[in-house]
Amino acid sequence: MRVAIVPSVRWLVAIPSLALILLMLGEFFLSFLSPQRVRREARVARWLIVRSWRVWRAVARRFGGDDRETWLGFFGPLGLLIQLGAWISGLILGFTGLHYAFNSALGSGGTGFGDYLFYSAGSFFSAATNLNATAGADRVIEIAEAICGYLVVFGAIGYLPALFQAYSRREVAVSQLDPRAGSPPSAGTLLYRSAKRGGWAELDGYLADWENWAAELMETHLSYPLLAFYRSQHVNQNWLSALVTVLDTSAFAIAIAPERTPAAEVTFAIGRHALADLAHTFRAPPREPDRERLSAADFERLRSKLGDLGVEVADLDSRAKLDELTDIYEPYAEALSRALELPLPVWVREERTENWRITAWRNRDERTLH
Repeated sequence: MRVAIVPSVRWLVAIPSLALILLMLGEFFLSFLSPQRVRREARVARWLIVRSWRVWRAVARRFGGDDRETWLGFFGPLGLLIQLGAWISGLILGFTGLHYAFNSALGSGGTGFGDYLFYSAGSFFSAATNLNATAGADRVIEIAEAICGYLVVFGAIGYLPALFQAYSRREVAVSQLDPRAGSPPSAGTLLYRSAKRGGWAELDGYLADWENWAAELMETHLSYPLLAFYRSQHVNQNWLSALVTVLDTSAFAIAIAPERTPAAEVTFAIGRHALADLAHTFRAPPREPDRERLSAADFERLRSKLGDLGVEVADLDSRAKLDELTDIYEPYAEALSRALELPLPVWVREERTENWRITAWRNRDERTLH
């Protein structure tokens, strides 16, 4: 026997169901279709990602080495599926509530909540079921749900190419940094190799290319925050390490070069801007590093080696200027490093075999020999 729902109870179910549908559509629009701003974001999406990331990161800390990085690397694509699954589930549940509230008449006579849930899922995905709406209002709800289903599916299809194109452009620059700054990258290596190629002028010209990369990184990672969780193909590389290496190099050039380095100044400004905005987006308040990244001994090594390579350097008072510049961006870099589990680069690294010199086959052979 079919039990009619009294009007008061009907509205108690209909209103939250409609609110859930509007919330899911709004969250989908902000997450997938509308470029997000620094101070405006999809709150439910962020809540899902933050909670999921905390659990994922806690599990990753039980691993070590490459296994840990591999596990963390799964989270970017998984976060995308979590968001998409949440919007779809919320919409299906919302329309189920509407059908239940309006006591939709289904051709097979099913009137339970499970029948409405099955019917709603079929309507969302435009799948044929043995249930069909027979009344006019019920058919309107069915059509509305089918429209929402198409919007979500085609919206996600359009979102994925933009996401992966942005990822590809980011990683091209990270890979190009490898032969100049090493694997993992360091400002010291980039400075030494630039000194051999042409000194401050050559370095300043190279840093000019990173101005565009830093600006695009800020734009894409603010619009698509999930990109920050996508790791690089090599475990000793990441986008944050590349950005901080460029900032370290720019700061050193501004402080140490005897003449102005205009490209380094502009790249430093846009790079610091990117770090500050991304730290705000990920709710990572700036914090001082636990240890000094550039010791006095390493600073002297850098200056001395550059001088030995024939590059003119400023006087010793330049260290104070360098410290002023690093204090502007290091707290944001440290905050992002901790929030996203991305290691920061060192200023001066030990010599090691770089990514471009080896292959997976060679690594396997070396492990076999040893």
